[in-house]
Amino acid sequence: MTSLPTVQMPVVNDSTRSGATSMLLARVLPMPLPSARRASLLVERNLLVYRRGWLLILSGFFEPLFYLLSIGIGIGALVGTVVTDSGVALDYTVFVAPALMASSAMNGAVYDSTFNIFFKLKYAKLYDAVLATPLSASDVAAGETTWALMRGALYSTTFLGVMVALGLVGSWWAILAVPACVLIGFAFAAVGLAATSFMKSWQNFEFVQLAVLPMFLFSTTFYPLSVYPGALQVLVQCTPLYHGIELVRSLVTGLVDVSVLGHVVYLLAMGALGLVVGSKRLATLLLK
Repeated sequence: MTSLPTVQMPVVNDSTRSGATSMLLARVLPMPLPSARRASLLVERNLLVYRRGWLLILSGFFEPLFYLLSIGIGIGALVGTVVTDSGVALDYTVFVAPALMASSAMNGAVYDSTFNIFFKLKYAKLYDAVLATPLSASDVAAGETTWALMRGALYSTTFLGVMVALGLVGSWWAILAVPACVLIGFAFAAVGLAATSFMKSWQNFEFVQLAVLPMFLFSTTFYPLSVYPGALQVLVQCTPLYHGIELVRSLVTGLVDVSVLGHVVYLLAMGALGLVVGSKRLATLLLK
């Protein structure tokens, strides 16, 4: 009789089994903290996607520019000067321009962290594929937030250049207005990511507009806080865009005081909270 060939089975020791288990857990379980290197891979992916869609990004710059040209310059010629809450009289265009700069950072961050992420999450199923790699849910949250604030920073830098060309910048403190807008983008992008994780359908985006539009109109964008009744002043001061506008306006006009630190702390806390909630929600949705 012919003997059957002997098949040698691979030896699997405890260390090999432990290493395989660790790799599996690294791919499945969310990591406690995001990695800058892994999150940057998602940013790189977005850059590659938008190589041929750069007109979509550029279009977001024109809305605040049109507001500046129509309201700031057009109506500004009729209004003349406006007295700020600190008692300083400013030309109306100088008063409005920093607010529109902060609003452009908010709009860019909100758009990317809501509409785009919702499509990737619910329809493209992009993050299901991403989590099949070593990236975790916290890396996804950090990467998407970084991309959103990069877009907001692009709008803000371009808008600042327009303000300089129009002679609307009155202080060298304005150099810090771009980092301030990056901070605004971080705060709104992180909260937008967290809010998107709770959305079920496109109809839910009406709530996004319901939140963003009143903030844009009433967060001292076009007139100072002192025009409101006392109770409404407190309400306005609780909105994040108010802190962003007052921060940028202080830097652009050179009216910098200790209140700037309060605005920075507010936006940092808002962004950190949104990032934590967004990471946990993404982990719940994608790893269940």
